[in-house]
Amino acid sequence: MKVIFTSDVKGKGKKGEVKDVNEGYARNYLFKHNLAVEANKGNLKQLEGQRKKQQEQAQQELDEAKQLKNTMEDLTVELSAKSGDSGRLFGSVTSKHIADDLKKSHNIKVDKRKIELDDPIRTLGYTHVPVKLHPDVTATLKVHVNEQ
Repeated sequence: MKVIFTSDVKGKGKKGEVKDVNEGYARNYLFKHNLAVEANKGNLKQLEGQRKKQQEQAQQELDEAKQLKNTMEDLTVELSAKSGDSGRLFGSVTSKHIADDLKKSHNIKVDKRKIELDDPIRTLGYTHVPVKLHPDVTATLKVHVNEQ
């Protein structure tokens, strides 16, 4: 019997998959626990509509990420920190500082975990910081640290 899984079932299938399973297993377990529905014409058409909607939503998210990338690459984040004689900072500038300044001065909300800063910035000057906006889109943000 062909069924469409409505949620993940370990060892059998993932949500949205259409698979052939034993009729007794389908009727006595999957249908009873709302883990699957029968794969008839109406349910298959509904599944196709859901997939199309998900693809459109994913495309929209990608377009928004590309638009945000273009905006972010033109920006420069200005941060000030105390430093010593040789230009080294007392402390460091972390991804949290960068995210807070983006929110405060440019009204762009970016999660600090999306800012891919390998090590905190410990020197004055310009630094290019990659920001992962989407799995396919990475923007490069200029961060300027000047003396306080």
